[in-house]
Amino acid sequence: MPPPLRLCPSLLLLLLVFVVSAHAAEPRPFDARYRLEVAGWPSTTVEHRLSRDGLNWQSDMRAAIAVARGRERSLFIVGEVTRSLYYASGYSLMGIGKDYELGQEALARLPDRQAALFELSRRAVADDCNPPCRLRYLDHRGREERVDYHRLDQRILELPAGRFEAVRVEVTETDDPERRMVFSFHPEVPGLLLAMEYHRDGKQKGRLALTDLILSDTGLASSPKKN
Repeated sequence: MPPPLRLCPSLLLLLLVFVVSAHAAEPRPFDARYRLEVAGWPSTTVEHRLSRDGLNWQSDMRAAIAVARGRERSLFIVGEVTRSLYYASGYSLMGIGKDYELGQEALARLPDRQAALFELSRRAVADDCNPPCRLRYLDHRGREERVDYHRLDQRILELPAGRFEAVRVEVTETDDPERRMVFSFHPEVPGLLLAMEYHRDGKQKGRLALTDLILSDTGLASSPKKN
C-alpha cells in the first residue's frame, strides 16, 4: 500500500491513531465531520460517529477521496479501562481493497485503535501519567502498536465549527520519533477530536479540523462548551 494511502487509515482512522481519573467526563453520543488535508492528496471529509449500543459504545470513522476510501468500526466498553469487544475495517485503492476483523478473543489483551483513540482522549484530560507515557493497541491486522504521548497545554481553538476549548496532546511513534501528531480533544466530551496535525521530518504533512458537530443526546448542532 503506498505511503500516502497508509497515512489516512493508519494515522487518521486511527490513527485514520488504562487507568482514568474518577472525575473523567461520561461519554456522550456525537456526530462529527472534519476537513482532512494531506500533502499530495486532495482534501476530503472525514466522518466520526460515537453512539451507544446498549451498555457498550460504538465508534465509526470513515473517509474517502477520488481513488481511495477507508472505514473503521469499533465496539467497546467504557469503565475504569476501555475494553474492546469487536473491530472491523475496510480500505480500498482504485477499487481494489481488503476487509479486516478482530473479535473479542483477539482483543482480550489490548484495545483496537478506535478504542485507543477514545482512551487517549480520556488520558489527555485526566493528565495523571508520569512521563514517559505509553499507549499500546492493536492495528487493523491485530499487530501490537506502541506510541508515546505527553500532554501539551489547554487552549482555545478557532475552527470552522466554532470556537472550542481544547486539550492538546503530542503523540510520537516509539520507533520513529520524527513522525509526530498533535491531537486536540474536547475536555468534556470523551473521544471527540477537535483537530489534529501530522508532522514528519520537521514539516507539517497533514491536518484535520472539525467542521460540523451534532451532540446526539441533545440534538443540538453545537459544542457543549463554546467560548
